[in-house]
Amino acid sequence: MITGRIGGASRPIAGALRLIEARTTHPTAVDVSAYVTAMEQHCPFLAPSIGRGMTGWTVYEIALASRRDAVEADLFRAGVQAAEWVRPLTNRPHGAFVCENVVLLGEAADAGHRELMAWPHWALKHLYGPVGVMFGKFVRDTDELDRFGQRIPPPPFSFLPVRAAVRARDPRFLADTPGLAAELAVASDDGRDVFEHIPDDWKAVRAWASSLPAPEKP
Repeated sequence: MITGRIGGASRPIAGALRLIEARTTHPTAVDVSAYVTAMEQHCPFLAPSIGRGMTGWTVYEIALASRRDAVEADLFRAGVQAAEWVRPLTNRPHGAFVCENVVLLGEAADAGHRELMAWPHWALKHLYGPVGVMFGKFVRDTDELDRFGQRIPPPPFSFLPVRAAVRARDPRFLADTPGLAAELAVASDDGRDVFEHIPDDWKAVRAWASSLPAPEKP
């Protein structure tokens, strides 16, 4: 069982995700070394982050026969937990290098990782972008392109990276959500409770996320 901060409180997560390895800078449940080395040329912040011990990994596995909505709920709460870890660190020395990674292993009964990560990622990036926290989404064995159009090594596992936003650079990654990009460009963490106006039930969170403007097509 894992816990997440929802609506300003710590509460249990239902159990669709099992904690395999608690936060660590040197995970053993997944091999990150080769992938991280390959990614350093695409992210100038990665090597200094790792060198300062500011890149953390928490590894979860989907419990047997878990349904999509339960996995989404737990993954969302795991993302919240990571974001709330990141927030107070961003204003400390070298805060730009802080990065937490939520790793997803295993299979759900009714959806693949791309589908399972879609709604939690969408909700999380809209909740935390305005306070300067950036969420990414990487699906195992999937090719992606970096900001220069170069191929990024496919990750050997799925994960949500959670890090301090780089306000001068990150809005370009949000071209399909210009409103969020504009908020991120001027983001400042004033310590607000991002759940102040949102119920703490996943169905309610997803309904709120569904009401947001759809991504604009290029």
